[in-house]
Amino acid sequence: MNLSPHFTLAEFTVSQLAKRRGIDNALPPDLLPAAMNTAQLLERIRARLSHLAGRDIPLRVTSGYRCVELNRALGSGDGSDHVRAMAADFVAPAFGTAFQVASALEPVVDELQLGQLIHEFGDWVHVSTRVPANPVNRVITISAAGTRPGVLEVA
Repeated sequence: MNLSPHFTLAEFTVSQLAKRRGIDNALPPDLLPAAMNTAQLLERIRARLSHLAGRDIPLRVTSGYRCVELNRALGSGDGSDHVRAMAADFVAPAFGTAFQVASALEPVVDELQLGQLIHEFGDWVHVSTRVPANPVNRVITISAAGTRPGVLEVA
């Protein structure tokens, strides 16, 4: 099943950890609208990066929906947007590094209707459709050094 033209339900829910641990990470039917909304956000991001690059830039979703059990197994909190199908982690190697992708998206957070943008550990980009309560958390970098506002290089 497609959530959008370029993103499937299967890629939005797949997890090697869930498979290894026998965790059922199927999307509950009531979260389908949120998953489709997140996929539309990913479509806007893909279109923007493709426009900037002057060629098609696919996104590879590394984590989308996570049931509470899987989210806890990954060390994430129950309040994560992933458990509500409102977030996705991705990479876009055809565009560049996670830092380059996050840097390209930072100036257009409002235009793309990004609720939250996180450059995580220099390895991937996290996006959410939900705007955090604290505005300083809308665009952040998370690394071994902690959480800092803005998109920053990670050593």
